[in-house]
Amino acid sequence: MSENAMPFETAAQAAAVTGAPGAEPCDLVTVPARQGLEAVDILRRRGAPEVGPVLHDGACDTLGFLVPPGTAAAWDLPGSACTRTSGRGLRLPELPELPEPAGDAPRPAGWLLPPGDTGPVTDPAVLRRALGEAARLIEAADGCH
Repeated sequence: MSENAMPFETAAQAAAVTGAPGAEPCDLVTVPARQGLEAVDILRRRGAPEVGPVLHDGACDTLGFLVPPGTAAAWDLPGSACTRTSGRGLRLPELPELPEPAGDAPRPAGWLLPPGDTGPVTDPAVLRRALGEAARLIEAADGCH
C-alpha cells in the first residue's frame, strides 16, 4: 500500500454507517480520493451497474469501494488496501443517517455513491482495471506540469 492510500480508518469510519439488517456483506477497497474519483468516472462512463456503492472518509482523503466478501484475500494492488471483514461482512444501510459537522468538527464518513443508486458491489477485476487506468491518467497529468 502506498503512503498516499491510508486506510479509511477502515473499521472505525465504515462502522459509522454499518448495521442495517438484511444488508449484503462486503469487503472494502480503499484508495486515495483522487485516484478513486478518476476510477468512479471511468466506471460510470462504462455504464452502470459496474460501480457499486462508494464511501468517502470524513476528510475526503480516501474513497472506499464496496466489493464482494472474500476480495481481501487476493487483493494486492499497490496504492490501495482491501479490508477483510472477518467473515462477518461489513453491513451497510441503504441510506445512512450522518450528522452534519458542527463548527470545526471533522466531517463524518458518508456516501459518494449510495446503495440503491448503483449495483450492489463493484466487481474486483473491473475495479482493478479502473484503478490502474486512473493511476496512469494521474501520472500523465502530473507529468505535464
